[in-house]
Amino acid sequence: MSLLISMNSTLVCRPPWRALADACAHALLTWLIAASVCNLAMAQAVKSPQITPRLGEPVTLNFVNAEIDAVARTMATITGRNVVVDPRVKGTLTLITENPVAPLTAFGQFAAQLRVQGFAVVDAAGLYKIVPEAEAKMQGGSVSAGAVLGSSNQIVTQIFKLTHEAANNLLPVLRPLIPPNNTISVDTGNNALVITDYADNLQRLARIIAALDIANASDIDIIPLKNSLATDLVPLLVKLLEPGGSAPGESAYRTTLLAEPRGNSLILRAANPARVALVRSLVDKLDRPPEQGENPSGNIHVVYLKNADAAQLAVTLRAAIASDAGSALSTSTLPTAAARLPVATNVSLSTAAVSSPVRQPNTGGQIQADPSTNSLIITAPDPQYRQLRAVIEQLDSRRAQVYVESLIAEVNTDKAAEFGIQWQGPLGQAGNNVIGFLGTNFGTAGKNILALSTQGLSGVSANGVTPGAGLNIGAVQRSNGVYALGFLARALEQTGSGNILSTPNLLTLDNEEAKIVIGQNVPFITGLYANTGTTVSGTVNPFQTIERKDVGLTLRVRPQISENGTVKLIISQEVSSVDATSVNSASGLITNKRSFDSTVLVEDGGIVVLGGLLQDQFAENEDKVPLLGSLPLIGNLFKNQTRSRKKTNLMVFIRPVVVRDATATDSLSTDRYELMRGQQQNAQPARSLLLPINEAPILEKR
Repeated sequence: MSLLISMNSTLVCRPPWRALADACAHALLTWLIAASVCNLAMAQAVKSPQITPRLGEPVTLNFVNAEIDAVARTMATITGRNVVVDPRVKGTLTLITENPVAPLTAFGQFAAQLRVQGFAVVDAAGLYKIVPEAEAKMQGGSVSAGAVLGSSNQIVTQIFKLTHEAANNLLPVLRPLIPPNNTISVDTGNNALVITDYADNLQRLARIIAALDIANASDIDIIPLKNSLATDLVPLLVKLLEPGGSAPGESAYRTTLLAEPRGNSLILRAANPARVALVRSLVDKLDRPPEQGENPSGNIHVVYLKNADAAQLAVTLRAAIASDAGSALSTSTLPTAAARLPVATNVSLSTAAVSSPVRQPNTGGQIQADPSTNSLIITAPDPQYRQLRAVIEQLDSRRAQVYVESLIAEVNTDKAAEFGIQWQGPLGQAGNNVIGFLGTNFGTAGKNILALSTQGLSGVSANGVTPGAGLNIGAVQRSNGVYALGFLARALEQTGSGNILSTPNLLTLDNEEAKIVIGQNVPFITGLYANTGTTVSGTVNPFQTIERKDVGLTLRVRPQISENGTVKLIISQEVSSVDATSVNSASGLITNKRSFDSTVLVEDGGIVVLGGLLQDQFAENEDKVPLLGSLPLIGNLFKNQTRSRKKTNLMVFIRPVVVRDATATDSLSTDRYELMRGQQQNAQPARSLLLPINEAPILEKR
């Protein structure tokens, strides 16, 4: 209390100028402190500019409700990548890291946050696009057919090629594991799966596929049969094992059973050992010996044929059995008889062989055909029946067919030209009687000046002949009140062309002849009888005999398919027509005929030219008056010239197409059916209000 006070009495006792000095010192000190603080702040501002992180340096993320676009720009800066944000990507996100992380790790966390909000990052050739997740599968992205890409939150496409399992079998297993916005598809041709999804999910799917795509199918197993026939037992087992069939692409993984007739055994390949055991169990139950009372040497079997003709096949099988029995007898009789002869005997070898042949027992066999059911009735023991069934299975196969397209193209061009001048006139008169005439007359009726006269020089009435075709210029003269042609000039030029295209088509079995006829059945007179003498009754009974022949287009073809697919064709083709000039001829009809017979080899679907006619004819005719017709220029007034040229081009092409199954047959028929239906649709009549019929027939749509 004494210090405070002392300090106070002292202050009170100081002079006034000291108080002013203390106040100034205090103000100066305050100013210096403020200036120091400002200088320090400025120094700190100069020494600490805005820090920009370098590439590869760890960064600490602290984005709270930041715009996605702004965060994407920041990620592009710290990673050095080109990032594009789709305009449809809107919103904010929060991304915080407690410790510094690498830029790539930060970008992965950014992509994971986008994935949570329904957006995805797609790598398109180095350009990272941020798009809605539903659009990501259509924005490109990486495609890989080998090892699955590393774990990331980017949309990529992976191709999984399966080795053992069918791709269709894995589709229902993997589909629930893929988000709805991403896709999975199957390529049945290559047995592969194509999946578009996030890379981390693809790694999980890859492990699942690797666990399922294993070789479950067993090795090929052969099951010999003792009592049953392999060809009869296989269809029954297939129906029992695969009642519902199989899905497309699963044929290589289902149970496969084949009959081996030669060894009477079954060839089995199953999907797993359990199926093998099931098949063996069924075979043991079905492959039983005949019951007591059955006669093994007299079994009667009925074999229903699928494709072959029963009557023809029965003849073939009987011939095969007969030849086999004959060869067995010829090879076994003679050596056995010779072996039993004593060494010192005087009996010749030939006598012993004929008198006492040693024959093998013949159990017999009979094959009959039932045409009504197209089946064979075979009476034979089991060993022989098995041999026959092996032959029947090979012969009763579906025969291939051949569709033969034939094309006949004919082009005709005819040209004719004619020019001539004719004269006619009287050569003197005696009263009203004509004593002669002078003129030039060329050509037939209609072209001849005499035939065209309105009234003959002798005064007879007109003959009614009309002028010929072309330009006719004439001049008449009057003689004693009678008009007659005195001058006739004719000029004619004709041009004719024809284009005929015929396309007969045939479908026939392999090695079976087929025939098609398109034309008319024309009668030809072969005999005539007319009784011109007297008869008892006074009546006459004339008659004539005729023979009808096909005139038009005729095609016969027999195809034969070789093993390498080449088609051998035995072809006979004829194109005929009735000559129009002989229709009313007394000597009968005349036919124009073009035909050929040929045997060719053609590849399946190939085109070959079979024959052709290239004909070019030229004819020239000149009628003229001697001497006068040979004069230059003036000679054209005393002659008639005719020229003609005819060109014919005829070619025949053929194209065989082998049709081996029902699918190819249906495809071919559908194509031709639609072609004909389209032509009928194009040929529909125009609608008319006056005529009630406005529709033409049209095929039904298949």
